[in-house]
Amino acid sequence: MQTIPISIHNFLKARRFCSLVSRFHGRFDLLQDHYVVNAASLLGLFSLDLSRPMTLSFESEEDPSEVKEAFREFTI
Repeated sequence: MQTIPISIHNFLKARRFCSLVSRFHGRFDLLQDHYVVNAASLLGLFSLDLSRPMTLSFESEEDPSEVKEAFREFTI
């Protein structure tokens, strides 16, 4: 399991983030405090506090460095 600290501050970034997650195969979750949501779910994403940092946790068939590079825009 790999993790990336991320930040998503507005609706457009949230939409772009969920679209990007859906391009990869594997399990992608967003964690904030004790909440865990499916990272590909826009509704799940909006159940979190977008003003605070989150952690993207993933297990994927793709190379972890490629996944991290794809999410560089959101990395804090």
